[in-house]
Amino acid sequence: MQSLNIQYNPRIDQLRWLAATLVFLFHFHLEYRGLGGTGLSSSWGALIIEGHTGVGLFFTLSGFLFMLIALHQRQIVYADFLRNRILRILPLYLVIFLVATSIGRDKFQPADLLYLFATNLGLAPTSGTAITGAAWTISLEFLFYLVFPFLARFAMDSGMRYLAGWLVLLLFFKAAAFTVNTNSTLMYFSTFVGRFDQFIIGMIAAMAYARYTTQLRRFAPLLMLASVALVMWDTALMHRVASFGSNPHSAFWIIWSLIESAGWALVILAWTSLALRLPALVERVLAHGGKISFSFYLLHMALLHTLATQVGTVRPFGIGWLDVVFMLTVTYGATWALATLSYHIIEEPFLRMRRSYGAARHEAKATLKA
Repeated sequence: MQSLNIQYNPRIDQLRWLAATLVFLFHFHLEYRGLGGTGLSSSWGALIIEGHTGVGLFFTLSGFLFMLIALHQRQIVYADFLRNRILRILPLYLVIFLVATSIGRDKFQPADLLYLFATNLGLAPTSGTAITGAAWTISLEFLFYLVFPFLARFAMDSGMRYLAGWLVLLLFFKAAAFTVNTNSTLMYFSTFVGRFDQFIIGMIAAMAYARYTTQLRRFAPLLMLASVALVMWDTALMHRVASFGSNPHSAFWIIWSLIESAGWALVILAWTSLALRLPALVERVLAHGGKISFSFYLLHMALLHTLATQVGTVRPFGIGWLDVVFMLTVTYGATWALATLSYHIIEEPFLRMRRSYGAARHEAKATLKA
């Protein structure tokens, strides 16, 4: 998806595709195991078993992209920035929220409408069913959008140390919260306390990218190998030490978001700096995957859960691994098609209404009026 505020970089869309795909594989694996299938258990499969790490990539990538835009524009017009963010997420998000309230109509309370601003907390209607549960990230992401222009301004004035100070504060808040919340793992997974540092790390990565562009391009191949190895290792470590859902009160999760995001930040820096050119067809497919990633993310669980409950396991070949590949291919392709339709029907018409939110646009308009 192309921004109006910075030159298009296909690597960003490719990383969006990767994040959405990891979350898809995570939920596919859960549904398959729920149907009695043999799941993965090896640490080599941790990126799938713990594919929720794709959410960490999403948050880190958001901070990275918006900070790059801020560095490029130098000044952000707050009202226009929020206008673009609302046009970007609200149409599909509102549809998903309305689906959730429709499903839960018998338990609906007028106060539930306030959950539109906090789908990651309490008994949000979207969290009442698997098919709309992924919406928990959206209200949290929008919270980050609300404060981002201020953070960007302060970071450009004071440098990376300002953002580093936020990381120290957030680490303290997480440690303090651990002492009073007995369900702390879920708290770290789904709230401001556990996720804001990932957005901040993405911003720091963008500042590093702008400052060390030449060095990053020179060492990008080596950094790519090292960062992928780090992500695989730290995800395997989390799977062994404190797998998501295994311990509701794990101290490891105090530092997990920092470790997770640091690994993904290095992947982002390496991939956006790498000179390697992918085949044209692959570029187009992954660019499309990035473009539809929002719809893909919000709709994939609805399709997976519907197929799991209404169709179940299919065995066209009678060979375990081949049957899994078949089901994975069919469900992924169906989700891709559904997300493409959703993008064109729900998202794209509103995306055409976006405009630049850099101060340069407003200065140009003032000059013309003068």
